[in-house]
Amino acid sequence: MNLSLFIAKRYLVSKKSHNAINIISGVALGGIAIGTMALIIVLSAFNGISDLVKSLYNSFGADIEITAIKGKTFLPIGSRFESLHNLNGIKYVDETMQDKALLKYGDQQVLATIKGVGSNFAAMTHFDTLIREGKYYLKNDNSYYGEFGIGVADKLGINSSDQSYTPISCYAFKRGLENSSLNPEDAITQLPLYRSGIFSINDDFDSRYVIVSLDFARELFDYHDSSVTSLEIGLANPATSDLVKKQIKDLLGTDYAVKDRFEQNELLFKTLKSEKLWTFIILVFILIIATFNIVGSLSMLIIDKQKDISILHNMGAEINSIQKIFMYEGILITVLGAAIGLLLGTIICVLQIKFKLVTMTGNFVVDAYPVSLQASDYAGILASVLVIGFLASWYPVRIFTAKKLKVTT
Repeated sequence: MNLSLFIAKRYLVSKKSHNAINIISGVALGGIAIGTMALIIVLSAFNGISDLVKSLYNSFGADIEITAIKGKTFLPIGSRFESLHNLNGIKYVDETMQDKALLKYGDQQVLATIKGVGSNFAAMTHFDTLIREGKYYLKNDNSYYGEFGIGVADKLGINSSDQSYTPISCYAFKRGLENSSLNPEDAITQLPLYRSGIFSINDDFDSRYVIVSLDFARELFDYHDSSVTSLEIGLANPATSDLVKKQIKDLLGTDYAVKDRFEQNELLFKTLKSEKLWTFIILVFILIIATFNIVGSLSMLIIDKQKDISILHNMGAEINSIQKIFMYEGILITVLGAAIGLLLGTIICVLQIKFKLVTMTGNFVVDAYPVSLQASDYAGILASVLVIGFLASWYPVRIFTAKKLKVTT
């Protein structure tokens, strides 16, 4: 058995001659445990929020989006687009038409983004799970219906208690205004739209979007052909996104932009990653401060064990062997504190997942704060704590043991 490690274990559990050393050692261990626990809880909370945001965006967007490099719209016809539907890995292809329009309901007006979607949209995105009031349907008999973001609905004064059948008036400019008459009304398309449901994703989407049928959007924006602003692709397996994206690019050429989920919301995902990284860095700095207690604990332990150091040295123990005793002591405090912290943090996160201890009040899409445990967080936290603990142990061991040996000799 390693003699240095054996002695270090004895020093860790045995009572010291000065009670202050026990207290400082306990504070050092507790500081590491609390810092580690805070890291795992906060990072798991960030994971939960990130997963929630991604799931909400996944319920609105597609795995892959195809848009034109030049111009606002394009015609998805021809052999290339026919071949697109037959590519391996593609499950859904949905046509969309998106532009801005003025909505008027009673005395209220709001400028909103109208997104016309095809028949595959709900099945591809599971958008119907985001409906908070009403149901998902976009056409009934000869009338068009829309799914309104809750922010748009509030601005227009539409709510669940509104039982009137008054339609929302939608206004958009016609294309080719050079041929319009002197009457301004001839340059504007006006169509009635009824509310079928109200959805909620986040403030950005809720305050801007209205989901309608593709036919309604084409009629409103004066497109009388098969033009689309984008093609949205749903994959059978999202893990094949990179491969399918490359196949689509090879098929369609350089005239079209092909973006996966990350590229469609690049700023969002980069922001989520950077926020988690900086939170981790700040908490690590706090952990470093807490770990400085190891310096005081080992320094006082070396002073307390001065007699043992001289005895071991006189018995032929080398300086490195004596130094290893106190290095192991510091590492044992670090490992034990990290283990306790990880265990406590995991227990708290599991309790939150199972019993929803911290709830979220108000109009949220979830009723409790989301938490997600990830193995990569455990690896990163453990590596950081061990490195900090090693560095905090190295200085007092190298300096004070050498000084005590010089004094005894």
